[in-house]
Amino acid sequence: MTDPATDAFVAHRNLLFTVAYEMLGSAADAEDVLQETWLRWVKVDLAEVRDVRAYLVRITTRQSLNRLRALSRRRESYVGPWLPEPLLTAPDVAQDVELAESMSMALMLVLETLSPTERAVFVLREVFDVPYDEIAAAVDKSPAAVRQIAHRARQHVDARRPRQTVSPGAARAAVDAFRAALDSGDPQGLLDVLAPDVVLLTDGGGIKQAARVPVSGPEKIVRFIFSTQARSGVLTSHPTVVNGAPALALHLDGELDGVIAFRLAGSLIDGMYYVRNPEKLTGFAAGTTIGLP
Repeated sequence: MTDPATDAFVAHRNLLFTVAYEMLGSAADAEDVLQETWLRWVKVDLAEVRDVRAYLVRITTRQSLNRLRALSRRRESYVGPWLPEPLLTAPDVAQDVELAESMSMALMLVLETLSPTERAVFVLREVFDVPYDEIAAAVDKSPAAVRQIAHRARQHVDARRPRQTVSPGAARAAVDAFRAALDSGDPQGLLDVLAPDVVLLTDGGGIKQAARVPVSGPEKIVRFIFSTQARSGVLTSHPTVVNGAPALALHLDGELDGVIAFRLAGSLIDGMYYVRNPEKLTGFAAGTTIGLP
């Protein structure tokens, strides 16, 4: 038989994990934050808690902020481009266009350009619609200050986020066309589905081979893809959904080698995010899912 503290934590666990992941871009770090949240939660006198959800979100936000500040220093020495950890997406998230877009690889990279406090405020307000007074308690600011931070963060993100909202069907069609060309070794097929200003970011973390700088333009990207394939074994692709959008899981000789997420502009792919760092694939391989309660 469980106790009220455990029941409350379990009931909100998916939400807390998603809040931490949105702030950190890492499933492993989000799990660590949840552990720290639990350790603090069990010491709380529940009789004094008026809103369990708000209280748990507050603890999670504070722990995420502490970890985010430490991670920002670590990422300065990261080898090559840093990408968020790709995670599977629950159907309720994938079907909510606005929520799915907020968890996309493209937008999470934009969130990396915010300060830790700006990111916390943006995530809580824009993604989870947390009231300003609750956010204020979580980040130790006044509600008025939080409103200003939210406005500034929203302007920053809006200036950098994708301009077009692409339907799930159009996104799936583009990714399917990319996959067909990749599997058949058809360079022209790849060129046909890539936008003229497409950019590929590859994250190997210094462990797996990856481009140390962004690869820009369809021709360069196609050459990079096929030259990498030529040095590898048998590469197969499998459709999946990560961070709210269609993606591909790539297997090399039967073993998971990477995950490619895509950004769409109309019917063409204009952003590719290829995660090969094995430390960032453990959550995907284990079936860790972004979801809401």
